[in-house]
Amino acid sequence: MSFARVRALVVIAALTVAAIVFVVVAVVRDSQTGAADAASCPEGFVLASIGMPEPKEVKIKIFNATGVSGRGEQVAEDFRNRRFQVDPKVTTARRAVDDTAVLRYGPEAVGASHLLRAYFLDEAATQYDRKRKGDVVDVIIGSDFQQLGTTTEVSQSIAALGSPPLPEGACPADS
Repeated sequence: MSFARVRALVVIAALTVAAIVFVVVAVVRDSQTGAADAASCPEGFVLASIGMPEPKEVKIKIFNATGVSGRGEQVAEDFRNRRFQVDPKVTTARRAVDDTAVLRYGPEAVGASHLLRAYFLDEAATQYDRKRKGDVVDVIIGSDFQQLGTTTEVSQSIAALGSPPLPEGACPADS
């Protein structure tokens, strides 16, 4: 074996040892906290699921507040085609809504509502109710609604929205 090969093997071995040392030190000195649990949440706060779910994990109920017959069914079908769990019954809202959409949700659906905002390109109004139970998001389609975002638009919207924000008076249930 030539001197150049021995020198190369020594350099590679030294770099490998240095990399292993850096990884071990980083893991040992990691100061990030784990997920919160009910015991570490202050009194009066609720646990909120802020993890961004996959569309197939999101449960939604559609309300048609447009005044246009069949618009709610059309939106429900669009969400089904995108693999969301959509309640089969579309309800006609009692009052018309002038927004694009309104998303109503509770602590268990914070991440799901954040994902749905991306499908409305961040034009949907949100209504968080900390006392609401369940992980279903009510989607009230308003008169300003045109169509759901394309796959590219939704991806860009998710990137622009960032991580789901933690609602006031809540602790994260997942990390």
